[in-house]
Amino acid sequence: MRPLALVTGGAGLIGSHLADQLLVEGWRVRILDNLEPQTHAGKPAWLPSAAEFHRADIRDTAAVRSALEGVEVVFHEAAYGGYMPEIAKFVEVNSLGTARLLELIRDERLPVRKLVVASSQAVYQEGAVTCSRHGRQFPGPRNDSRLAAGDYRVACPICGGVTVSTATPEDAPIGGETVYAMTKLDQERLVLNWSRQTGIPAVALRYSCTYGPRQSSRNPYTGVIAIFANRLRQGLAPVLYEDGEQTRDLCYVGDIARANLLVAGSSSCDGLAVNVGSGVATSVRTLAEIIADRLGVRCDPIVRGEFRPGEMRDLVSDITLARRLGFEPAVGLDEGIGRFVDWLARQNQAADGFVDAETILRRKGIVQPAATGVAAR
Repeated sequence: MRPLALVTGGAGLIGSHLADQLLVEGWRVRILDNLEPQTHAGKPAWLPSAAEFHRADIRDTAAVRSALEGVEVVFHEAAYGGYMPEIAKFVEVNSLGTARLLELIRDERLPVRKLVVASSQAVYQEGAVTCSRHGRQFPGPRNDSRLAAGDYRVACPICGGVTVSTATPEDAPIGGETVYAMTKLDQERLVLNWSRQTGIPAVALRYSCTYGPRQSSRNPYTGVIAIFANRLRQGLAPVLYEDGEQTRDLCYVGDIARANLLVAGSSSCDGLAVNVGSGVATSVRTLAEIIADRLGVRCDPIVRGEFRPGEMRDLVSDITLARRLGFEPAVGLDEGIGRFVDWLARQNQAADGFVDAETILRRKGIVQPAATGVAAR
């Protein structure tokens, strides 16, 4: 009989593409998703009819137990994400939800033979840098008072000198400086520790910023590409934090989904955290310009010097370990943005909720103002 996979969060961006690829590869697929209203307007049309669908929350122990029946491999994608203002919900969904999943498999001796968990590049403290005097360094989080003064640079932790961003390997210091990052680290460490205790193989994939068709345009708290595209389509300028020159590793969702299948079919990375990304850095400002160009509109970003405490300045993933598994990003940024924009054009245009969301984030201290006198463009 064909193997049965459970994809938690299987209606979402990554989970749904993963479900599609599993079906193509001949797996039987079961999806568990609560269809979070912040992200979904009901059951999405892209859910495959060939997959069994359980609408339930990862925090519902009975529902999760039912979804695990007969499952051989679990792809744990379910998570509460982004810069949303809740604290308790992040912990309940990401940390506690994962803990309960692991307890069920262990305590009821379910026949799960592998678990792949979605971790994140957000678990790093800051991206790796190179100093001309001291070589590669792993700096800690930037100082908020310096950020407020408009000093966004990442200095060498030894001499304080100028640095250049470089690829971040899996052995870089981890910690996580936002609530989301803390709970993604919880998920990763819970799963890998559980794996050592139970002997059930597990891998944590540290995803770079993932984008592509099916990315929610309803959620103003997460998904920079969707947020920028939604505003530009409505004639609104994208808002850039800091000076807009911070960089991110952006990886197409189909490539991320394929990495899951690779680690599920190999034992070489069992027990490890593995970076998955494009290996290419792109500035946020450049990203906004690429999206605007694809949409055929003018891009005049709003830059106020505001910042989000705990956010990394630059991070590009070292994907050497993933490449040893046969992973290679197949879709470049221009092509991937084009696919997303084409898909978005076929969707109902969502109202822009970013202004209201940003107001909430400012009030709760998640977005903070630059000091008086910091230049804005």
